[in-house]
Amino acid sequence: MSLVRLNIKGISYSQTQNGAYALILNEVDGDRKLPIVIGAFEAQSIAIALEKEIRPPRPLTHDLFKNFADRFDIIVKQVIIHKLVDGVFYSSLICERDKIEEIIDARTSDAIALALRFQAPIFTYKNILDKAGIYLKVNPKKDEEEEQDSILVDDLVAEEIETSAIEQEGFKEKSLEELNALLEEAVHNEDYERAAKIRDEISKR
Repeated sequence: MSLVRLNIKGISYSQTQNGAYALILNEVDGDRKLPIVIGAFEAQSIAIALEKEIRPPRPLTHDLFKNFADRFDIIVKQVIIHKLVDGVFYSSLICERDKIEEIIDARTSDAIALALRFQAPIFTYKNILDKAGIYLKVNPKKDEEEEQDSILVDDLVAEEIETSAIEQEGFKEKSLEELNALLEEAVHNEDYERAAKIRDEISKR
């Protein structure tokens, strides 16, 4: 079976499951997206890894794993999403130590959080993408079921953008010095979602 490389498109709050988030993976050489429902903690960990400018004062669980692996010369070479059963994705970490390769089972959300920290590529099999992949934008030539899935992902992304825009309104009146102080405070309090929004406002300036 051929492997397909994926990139992270973004994270959005899930409308279908309370307290869950939708991680959207993008096919590198194609237009299909692979949405995966993940928990709030994993979403936060992935978001922090994506936001290079935000560093937690103490290591999170996935940061601890990375520090542990670095200390003992363990490398995560790649992540493979290898199975889909009843809507649940199964993944493996392909690790190497002393030129010996090991395969370790992992939840997909954890595997992707670690892949980001090790800068490891993410893959899935073509048959999984054929089964679960959808198009982000509605294509009228596709069948009705696929269109409904596509609209759902559009709604998830739209909700994320709208929510972020509303919450950032309060930051527009702040000076850069005030925003930087708020950013430090948010990181110190481990409120990384708020820190990301403040960082975005600073970047706009």
